[in-house]
Amino acid sequence: MTAGKTRAELTALAETALRSEPGCETASVPAVRELPNISAGRNWEIPNVVLGDSLISDVDRAVMSVHRRLGRKYHLVAGD
Repeated sequence: MTAGKTRAELTALAETALRSEPGCETASVPAVRELPNISAGRNWEIPNVVLGDSLISDVDRAVMSVHRRLGRKYHLVAGD
């Protein structure tokens, strides 16, 4: 069972988690996006990341890790 979060809440959680990853201190998550036709569980994605001074290889690895970790805990509430 996952906890529902609004787009703003989930975006803030994703950005905080991403910035805590090694080499990603300057990266940022502008927004998360709802996945179509998925109503439960991991129904969102991180479509874009602003790199800042971070290396793309560090950010790629971190985005996958953050999405997997947060996706186990949170889902995007419908209609947000």
